[in-house]
Amino acid sequence: MKIAVNPGRIYRFDLFKDAGFELVEGRVETEDDMIELMHDADGAQVGVMPLTSRRVMENCPKLKVVSRFGVGVDSIDLAAATELGILVCNVPGSNTTEVADHAVALLLNMTRVLYDSISTTKAGAWADDPRTTGAYYQRVRRIAGHTVGIAGFGNIGRAFANRIRGFGPAEIIAYDPYVPQHTADIYGVRMVALDELLRRSDYLTIHTSATEETHHLIDAQALQKMKSSAILVNTARGPIVDGDALAEALATGQIEAAALDVTEHEPVPSDSPLLALDNCVVTPHTAGFSPLFLAECAQSQAENILFALSGKAPHGLANPEVIKTIAVMRATDAGRWDGVPDFSTALRL
Repeated sequence: MKIAVNPGRIYRFDLFKDAGFELVEGRVETEDDMIELMHDADGAQVGVMPLTSRRVMENCPKLKVVSRFGVGVDSIDLAAATELGILVCNVPGSNTTEVADHAVALLLNMTRVLYDSISTTKAGAWADDPRTTGAYYQRVRRIAGHTVGIAGFGNIGRAFANRIRGFGPAEIIAYDPYVPQHTADIYGVRMVALDELLRRSDYLTIHTSATEETHHLIDAQALQKMKSSAILVNTARGPIVDGDALAEALATGQIEAAALDVTEHEPVPSDSPLLALDNCVVTPHTAGFSPLFLAECAQSQAENILFALSGKAPHGLANPEVIKTIAVMRATDAGRWDGVPDFSTALRL
């Protein structure tokens, strides 16, 4: 079988070679590049760009599985993949620790005014005029005794809850229409409606997936419902927050501050109003990264393809409905799945 891959030092191409798979390598910048590379491949490692669109997959008649690095699969047309009988794999939980840590770090940066105090101290403000530190004292805030809100209570939202509990918040609340209260009880979290989350959160952190449902979940109307003293943290996906509305809310004091690892347009334009605001900090979409994550995720990304094509369950399947499509294909016209062992749908332990 043939596997299409993009060249890169972190990827585990050795796993494919050891298993006897043929590799085809090439850099892809457009959908046409993807089609040329993947047109007769059985599996492919794909990235954020270019998009793995319906057009790409329709022009790859042998393609059975695509595997994305990390958790997100918003660059892949899931509906088209399901219709065509193509598995879309990811690596759930691969960077949960890193993202949850980063979200806590961003919140601490804002509540402890770390960036400003460090940069002005380096510039000599402490030595030149000790009274300047008084301005920071007035802005420093406790997490203890305040309400922490979490939008999206999946793996990362839960990991964040575990971490922030140690800071003594008065309450941790969360909004996620797909998570029942009995699950949240395990983490000491109370599930609430979105309106209550917005109204009551002193600190609000975003950990939901990027979908049509969550696009601009935090828009102008949502920001108007938040406390003027609220701090917003987003380490999920940029389009979940309306960037223009956020900039306006920060500039007018509608909310107090924001800390972002993701922005609606990436990389964030140098003339973005968010970068000019003193009450907003932005990191360059690095929350999920660490050397350990890169090593573990690269292995799991490759294993997803190996497992799916050899009858084993992948680490993550983003379109489980495809199982029915493939079953129908095998029973009628196997097509792209002809001669391939039926993969296990059991959960990996």
